[in-house]
Amino acid sequence: MSYFDDKQPLVADIFARYPSTPQGRRSALMPLLREVQNAHGYVSDGHMHEIAALIGSTATEVRSVMSFYSTYSTVPTGRYHLQVCSTLMCSLAGSDELWDEIVELTDVQPGEVSADGLFSVQKVECLGSCGTAPVVQLNDAGYYENVTRRKCGELIAMMRAGITPGFDAPVPVTVSAGGQQVTAAGESVGASIRSLHPLGGPS
Repeated sequence: MSYFDDKQPLVADIFARYPSTPQGRRSALMPLLREVQNAHGYVSDGHMHEIAALIGSTATEVRSVMSFYSTYSTVPTGRYHLQVCSTLMCSLAGSDELWDEIVELTDVQPGEVSADGLFSVQKVECLGSCGTAPVVQLNDAGYYENVTRRKCGELIAMMRAGITPGFDAPVPVTVSAGGQQVTAAGESVGASIRSLHPLGGPS
């Protein structure tokens, strides 16, 4: 059975957010990807083909869209998915050395999950916290800032013990199930997709 076979109400709700046109169906790509990513921790080739069929596209196009976003993974991830910012400010502040330390301490490379299922690692583009470089993001939940080798070792030791260390900062903006952007402080920003109205003729 495919992932969405028993989730028709969910699929209908996602498609209802967009115009009933071929282009509108293709717009549902991101929330469908997010649904699978949240459920499995990654989006497999099979899921890509299933989503492509739902939106009237190809698995190649689905994969190409995914490649722009570090929040999507095409391989399984560990319980603690560590994402190291690798852009200029973090690199100047020591993210390359931090990356080497994380890889050594977790004994994994990109695309792998540690034997105990705890860790996976990934280099990502700017996390938008340049003033607190180098930065590590854990899953989609929060940031560890100004991460030294010592702090890195302490964080990973806590994770090995099954403890999720408190974040220095939450991920700045998330998107709720209803399509509403929510800041780290819990404030809704922008318009919800449910408040949008179809474009009509001149009023």
